[in-house]
Amino acid sequence: QVQLVESGGGLVQPGGSLRLSCTASGSDVTINVMGWYRQAPGKQRDLVARITSSGSTNYADSVKGRFTISRDNAKNTVYLQMNSLKPEDTAVYYCKAEGGYWAGSTYRPFGSWGQGTQVTVSS
Repeated sequence: QVQLVESGGGLVQPGGSLRLSCTASGSDVTINVMGWYRQAPGKQRDLVARITSSGSTNYADSVKGRFTISRDNAKNTVYLQMNSLKPEDTAVYYCKAEGGYWAGSTYRPFGSWGQGTQVTVSS
């Protein structure tokens, strides 16, 4: 249905910045929400930020004021600008797209995940 390709992860020093990108590809689908989640070793995958097609956003409390999510609907691409990075931001970051498609007369919702990109914040 939908394939997601992420980029932009890497190693950065504390206080530094990174920008993640995620592009969704697929035919005859409607993508309503795109978001970023992260998973640190031994921990569960948690929401970082999400954005709807109309631009409404939600952020985890731990990243408010430091991370900014944005979206280019024409390109089906979501970005995560991460500033003032901390060691505790170290994790694998996953992109997720939520939406739906028509199978005949039936509307089927979906949620697709990207492969993940490593973000490491360390001196």
